[in-house]
Amino acid sequence: MGIITSQRINDYYERFKSIDVTFSKEIIQVTGLLAEQVHLKCMSDFWPCVIYSSSFEGAKVVSSIKSGILAKLRQSNNSVSLRFCFKDVDNKTPLTFFVSARVLGHTPQGLSADMGLFSLQFAQRPPDTLVEIMGRILDANFNFTKRRDERIPVTAETMKKLTLLSPETAVFIQGVPRRCMLRDLSFSGAKVIIMGVAKFLENREASLRVDFDDPRASYLLKGSFGRSEIVEGRQDLVAMVLQFTEAAIPMGYKLRLSDYLNQVKMPEKKPSPEPAANA
Repeated sequence: MGIITSQRINDYYERFKSIDVTFSKEIIQVTGLLAEQVHLKCMSDFWPCVIYSSSFEGAKVVSSIKSGILAKLRQSNNSVSLRFCFKDVDNKTPLTFFVSARVLGHTPQGLSADMGLFSLQFAQRPPDTLVEIMGRILDANFNFTKRRDERIPVTAETMKKLTLLSPETAVFIQGVPRRCMLRDLSFSGAKVIIMGVAKFLENREASLRVDFDDPRASYLLKGSFGRSEIVEGRQDLVAMVLQFTEAAIPMGYKLRLSDYLNQVKMPEKKPSPEPAANA
C-alpha cells in the first residue's frame, strides 16, 4: 500500500462515511483484519465479537448475549469501545485501536439463541487508519463501476506504478497453461498476445494469472475470449481480448487497479461540437 495523504483520507470520509462494508472472508483477507483479536470493551470487561459490517459512522458486531454483556451495558448506559486489529505489512506489530461507541440495540443472530447482532453508533470520527483501510475498498468499488473499461497499457512505467511483476504470464484454457504476454489491463478485461489461431480461441473460457509485488500476490481472473486482433508480422501470434467474469473478479485485483488509477487523471471528455445554426 502506498502513502495516502490526509487529503485523500478526508475525501474517503466525506464520500463514503455512511456506506457499510460487509466483512466477508475476502474483505477480511484484503484488509488484514485479525478477527481473533477483535472485541468489545464495556467498562473494564472485554467480550470477543465478530465484526459483521462497518461504516465510518457505526458498526454491527456479533457477540454472545449470555455472557453477561447485557447487564454490563445497562450499567454503562450502553457505552462501549470496539477494538479493531489489522495486520501491518510494514511492521510485525499489528495496527490496533479502539473506537468509542453507543449500543443502539441488538437482535438475535441466525438460529442461535446465544448470539446477538449488536448495532453500534460511533461517538466520533474513527481513526484515520480505519478510514484509509475501508476507504480503499469503497473507492475500488467506485472506480470499478465508473472506470471499468479504462484500459491501462502494460509499459515499463505502468508496471512500476502497478507493481506488476512481469508482462509475461500464463492463461489457462481448459486448465492447461499457455504462455502469453500482457498488452493492457482493465477492471473488465485484458488483452494478451498468445500463440494460436483466433477462430479456435474466440468464445473459449479462460483464466489469466496476473502477478503483483509489494506485497506479493497472484490473482486468477476468469472470463472468456472475445474479439481478436492481428499481430503485425507474426502469423503464429494473435492478440486476444479476455472479458472477465464480473462476479469472479478478486477484490485484491480491484484494489491494485484502483490505486493506480488514482495516480493518473481520468481523461477528459471532449465537448460535443455545437450544432450548426440554421441559415
